[in-house]
Amino acid sequence: MSLRLLRIIWVITRYRLDTLLPLERLPWYLRLMFILSPLRVVPVGKRSPGERLRLALEALGPIFVKFGQLLSTRRDLLPEEIADELRRLQDQVPPFPGREARELVEAELHMTIDEAFAHFEPEPLASASIAQVHAARLHTGEDVVAKIIRPGIEHIMRQDMALMYRVAGVLARIPEARRLRPVEVVRDYESTLFDELDLHKEAANTSQLKRNFKNSPLLYVPATHWSHTRRRVMVQERIYGIPVADLAALKAQGTDLKRLAERGVEIFFTQVFRDNFFHADMHPGNIFVSREHPHDPQYIAIDCGIVGSLTREDQDYLARNLLAFFHQDYYEVAALHIESGWVGENTRANEFAAAIRTVCEPILEKPLKDISFGQVLLGLFKTARRFNMEVQPQLVLLQKTLLNIEGLGRQLYPDLDLWTTAKPYLEQWMKERAGASGFWESLKRQAPELARQLPELPSVAHHALSRIEHEHRQRHRQALALDGIRRQLKDGSRSSRRLRLGVLLAGLALAWQPLSEWAAGQPWPVLLIAVIGLLLLAWQ
Repeated sequence: MSLRLLRIIWVITRYRLDTLLPLERLPWYLRLMFILSPLRVVPVGKRSPGERLRLALEALGPIFVKFGQLLSTRRDLLPEEIADELRRLQDQVPPFPGREARELVEAELHMTIDEAFAHFEPEPLASASIAQVHAARLHTGEDVVAKIIRPGIEHIMRQDMALMYRVAGVLARIPEARRLRPVEVVRDYESTLFDELDLHKEAANTSQLKRNFKNSPLLYVPATHWSHTRRRVMVQERIYGIPVADLAALKAQGTDLKRLAERGVEIFFTQVFRDNFFHADMHPGNIFVSREHPHDPQYIAIDCGIVGSLTREDQDYLARNLLAFFHQDYYEVAALHIESGWVGENTRANEFAAAIRTVCEPILEKPLKDISFGQVLLGLFKTARRFNMEVQPQLVLLQKTLLNIEGLGRQLYPDLDLWTTAKPYLEQWMKERAGASGFWESLKRQAPELARQLPELPSVAHHALSRIEHEHRQRHRQALALDGIRRQLKDGSRSSRRLRLGVLLAGLALAWQPLSEWAAGQPWPVLLIAVIGLLLLAWQ
């Protein structure tokens, strides 16, 4: 742990990442700390700030590269030179040697390269943070690509995750940061990140996404060759699309960029709401555009290592929240947040609605080029801090995907109106979900369970009726028993009174002689005792 932390500090020092900080925006004490920092004695060198940042992220490993990939899609938040450098992290990370790739493939497939492939290209087509891709050809003549996990990458990732857990644990002790639920967010990130190390899971995700968009004009997903797929090696159909970030090539073939951008939004909402299964790593390095039908463009998606889904409750709340945003119904947004438990139940809806209105009203009904979701999220986080709103870990992956989609749409067609594109789709989805068709689909989903339970209904009904009748008879017997006890107590009270009177008379008879002699000289005490005794008998 300490060695990894020292390496991170060393990389930051080596590439002088402190020079990327906007010192003029920092508090005076932080400015003073950086001015007096011993880092300033390390020369910056001739590399540009963007190149130094990219090299530092590459040196730090896959988790930091993933962060750089996300930043690369937000050209609105970064200087152009830095954004261009970070874009290289999408598929131009320094590769590992082809010899190691061959050895790993042979170890996983338990056969030689020549037995597995008719041809295997030693130089990778692309290289990313966790794996790299080599072109190959099967003995059947099909062109394929082999995705291979980097050797030793899991050890580095576990070190980084341990460090992230330690930082999250420290943040969790700070009241201001506790609502962000840092440990839960890191735990969810760890789960999705380590899923990428098992290519069996990615292959299964790819098959699911391909099935969801079978024969769809929106999205094409390459086929998986399961016979050549293992935990650290996956072989897929090779595609020949245009990288979505290559705007020059897209324009050269006459691609309808407006329609392409709109279809990107439609794909996102289709995955989230229709299928509840979404590709959660949609940076430009994983997205291509088909060369066929440029006026009716179709996306091609690869690298399904990270996917997400929501519970039906979160799915419903999210759709209703978005529709409320589109209709600028901020009170409904506030009420939904309270109803879902995302903010405290003691939150006043009208105050929360006013705060959301202040943040969101300036951005609605504007083209995408004038909207920055990054800035909107920062504004919403400030609002959340005021109302003690907790981060929902299950939605973090979705928010990351939405940021990727926005960055992609901004590059393709800056005038795209995200709200106008998404609103009709969401309204139609809610209508289908709440209407007769939604009820029918729900009934069809539950049909197997209903069919299993239907033959048992007469037996279940008979058992329930018998149980009710048994309980009724038991209550009747208990009522009769209680009545008998009451009668016995009443009769017993009379009997005990007669018994006490008999005992008293017998006692008087036996003590009559001595009492009469004693009372001859003291008549008043005897008379008083007699009166008290008669009153007690009458009271009993």
